[in-house]
Amino acid sequence: MGKKIARKEVVKLGMRYLIASDIHGSLGYVELLLDRFNEEKADMLILLGDILYHGPRNDLPAYYNPTGVAVKLNEYKDKIICVRGNCDAEVDQMMLQFPILCDFGVMEIDGRFFYLTHGHKYSIKNPPAVRKGSVVLSGHTHVPMAKESDGIYYINPGSISLPKGDSYPSYIVLENGKFWFKDLLTGIEYDDFDLPTETKTDL
Repeated sequence: MGKKIARKEVVKLGMRYLIASDIHGSLGYVELLLDRFNEEKADMLILLGDILYHGPRNDLPAYYNPTGVAVKLNEYKDKIICVRGNCDAEVDQMMLQFPILCDFGVMEIDGRFFYLTHGHKYSIKNPPAVRKGSVVLSGHTHVPMAKESDGIYYINPGSISLPKGDSYPSYIVLENGKFWFKDLLTGIEYDDFDLPTETKTDL
């Protein structure tokens, strides 16, 4: 027999998620988001609401084209998990080929309970009824956040198109219990947050 060749194998321990929120109809930013999704080799895209409409309280974002946003996102319809934002309506659902009208979603990721919501109803200021150790993913404020309060972890990716509070247009990558906050324009990490393993939810 010939000499065995040592091979370096990359073992993927869990799924890789890209988390984003508050697109507000910006085609240019959603195109960049999907580029990052592919570059990150993410398995699923979690969108936390406010997809097509800019909303009466916001300025029009750059590259505003709700129809174009719908077309681009529909190309990834089998990879998207989405919850409803306060700017999302039934007419928006008519444009999109994946569900967006659920007010909340629940997922089990790496043995931990995740509660998905836009943030206009449930947030760190008005917590949902979840167990300690759970993660609440939300958007709405357009400001990135990673905080623990009363045993619950609140994570917000900010907005990709209308960032507020001197934040970047940003998104999050989640894998194996770690959140990487990244600048959408550069793809460069600017912050991170680890979930303590000892606080996993008792499912």
